[in-house]
Amino acid sequence: MVFGFLPAVITGFLFTAIPNWTGRTPIRGRELILVCVVWLAGRLVMAIPFLTPLLSACVDAAFLVTVAGLIWREIAAGKSWPHAPIGGLISLYAGANILFHVLALSGAATEFPERMALALDMVLLALIGGRVIPNFTRDFLAEQGMSEQPASFSRFDGLSVALVGTAAVAWTVQPQALVTGGLLVGAGFVNLGRLLRWYGWVTWREPLVLILHLGYGWLTMSLLVLGGAILGLGLPTTDAVHALTTGAVGVMTLAIMTRASLGHTGRPKHAGPLTVCIYILVNVGALLRVFGPSFELSTNLVLGLAAISWSGAYLLFALFYGPFLLRPSIGE
Repeated sequence: MVFGFLPAVITGFLFTAIPNWTGRTPIRGRELILVCVVWLAGRLVMAIPFLTPLLSACVDAAFLVTVAGLIWREIAAGKSWPHAPIGGLISLYAGANILFHVLALSGAATEFPERMALALDMVLLALIGGRVIPNFTRDFLAEQGMSEQPASFSRFDGLSVALVGTAAVAWTVQPQALVTGGLLVGAGFVNLGRLLRWYGWVTWREPLVLILHLGYGWLTMSLLVLGGAILGLGLPTTDAVHALTTGAVGVMTLAIMTRASLGHTGRPKHAGPLTVCIYILVNVGALLRVFGPSFELSTNLVLGLAAISWSGAYLLFALFYGPFLLRPSIGE
């Protein structure tokens, strides 16, 4: 999942966010088809047993290398150099994938590059989410004539991202150290304070905005529960990690994809009943996966329900938004 589905949803998150920070048209057409084909090829070669492991590794690694190249091109073409850290993080993600294959081919343990990829997810969400969520919230509140305004980016936001980065590095290098647990918990509380400065609770009338705050809430929760697990408090580590993967990554990706899909196809930026259903399904799936195993219920039942709910959210997105994305935008 770390180098299969997760990079795909992270790519969806980034490709729908890129136009917002470069001012360029979305990556689409042949380039988007190329990215999809390269990703699918990587999944297929990994599943075909008679191919040589080296060939499978090269094809799989090509996906993130391609994504990194496209992101750097967009940053350069749009002269959006303040977003260069995003390109750097995706390049590191591609490097982690390559390292994973090198270690796997040599028969060595692969936990390090897997943690590295998940740690990069933390930083990406803190960095990108901290830019787009206040901006979209500010626009909504202004449209509604509300006096509340999210706090502008400040040193506190920089500290929040820096703490996530520090905790992410510590978790990658020393995943069981008590200091790592403390850093993760500290980063979680600081980012919870950051989230509260954005007035997410006043956006309840528009789920398209509210879901962004819920997604960032999952990031803060993932930091807290993962740090707590390392300190011996709360959930086991295996369940705590899913607060990041199924929770933060899954929810934030759908939040950005639904909003961008509506905006880039010329439709009103409003979450209708089906979109709200998507949001409910992905959050219920994440909650079941993270907290369900802690209850005295059948593990297979809980995990099955979590998978159906979470995957159902993405399936419903594909069925509902797919026709919008395959047809010309309204007004073209």
